[in-house]
Amino acid sequence: MKFLLLVVLLWIVSDGASTDRNVALGGRATQSSTYQDSYAHLGYLALAINAVDGNTDSHYMHGSCSHTHNDLSPWWRVDLLRSYRISHISITNRGDCCGNRLDGAEILVGDSLANNGNNNRRCALVTTIPAGGTLTFQCNDMVGRYINVVLTGKQDFLQLCEVEVFGRDLIYDHPCT
Repeated sequence: MKFLLLVVLLWIVSDGASTDRNVALGGRATQSSTYQDSYAHLGYLALAINAVDGNTDSHYMHGSCSHTHNDLSPWWRVDLLRSYRISHISITNRGDCCGNRLDGAEILVGDSLANNGNNNRRCALVTTIPAGGTLTFQCNDMVGRYINVVLTGKQDFLQLCEVEVFGRDLIYDHPCT
């Protein structure tokens, strides 16, 4: 019994237990709308889940990007299924066209679904991500279950080819409590 307790305690305080990992994989994603174009008949839909599939391919036609309609304040959200301490978020922009559509997007982190999660605290503001590029935004250990990307007050399409959310379980902050 003491051996098992020792193993568990060593695991909790080890680097592997507290290392940030991509907690968006396996999350539930949704968005304000889903764009359907002439390629939908080929089986390609620009679903929200495409942006958390682990594939950073930035070419829209390869099927790994999300895409909304031309909405007012379009948004995308991933539910991490529980709260995590978020260190940073990496976003991969569409590479084959329209790279400027993410300019001005807000990245939000929190535990509320009020206003579709768009009332949560801001982690970062995207000034620009080059077409096909991936940028990382520091969230300084913000805590949240929902991660939103929103173009507040802007009438546009929202396209994301990958959103990686790096965080860790909350229990590792205080293993003895």
